[in-house]
This record gives sequence, C-alpha cells and structure tokens, in this order.
Amino acid sequence: MSRPPKLDLASIVAAAGPAGGPRKRGVRPATKANKPSGAEIVQLDLAAPAPLSARAGTLKERAKQMSVYLEPPVYDQLRDLAYAERTKMHALMLEALDLLFKQRGARSIEQVLGESPR
Repeated sequence: MSRPPKLDLASIVAAAGPAGGPRKRGVRPATKANKPSGAEIVQLDLAAPAPLSARAGTLKERAKQMSVYLEPPVYDQLRDLAYAERTKMHALMLEALDLLFKQRGARSIEQVLGESPR
C-alpha cells in the first residue's frame, strides 16, 4: 500500500484561494524571486511601533519577578490575613516591603516609583 502524497501549505493555499481575487489594503504581493510556484505569498506592511513611555504596559511586563519560599504555616497565615482583609497576598507582601524600607531608613515604594527608571 503506497502512501498518499505529502501536502505542503503553499499547495493548500493555492487550491483554496481565488487566483486573481481582490487584494486587501496594506497587503502587497511578494516579489517574483521569492514566489514559490503554485501559490501567492503576500507580505504585510507593518506600522512602526509607537514609542512606549517608562510606565507603559502591564505590571507583568514592567516588573521583575521574585520567588519567595515560605514555610507552610507562614504561607497559611499570610493567606488567612489576605482572606480576612479581602485583599491579595501580593498587596500584603508589598505592604511588608514598604514597612521594611521605612524601618531601615530607605525610600518608600511610592518614592522609588516616582523616579526615572535606571
């Protein structure tokens, strides 16, 4: 029993799409040198990305991640406090860091975030 011929993406696209159909705005056909036989490859004109401000993006994109290993009873107590105060454990950790900075004479999180990034 012989295997069926392997299909490639170019042949599938060529068979599915109209040969000379209308083109979408912002799409230009590839040059003839780059064009494989049997399919039309198009390249999109991408706009230049807008410059981002220092505080643009989500917290996950801006922040550095840090792992903290807690003993189970400590973790449970932190989780219980967060539940009782209807807040997140992350907010309690930031509050604890702010208190540590204040105790050690360092600038608060709010003061540090007000500066320009390094």
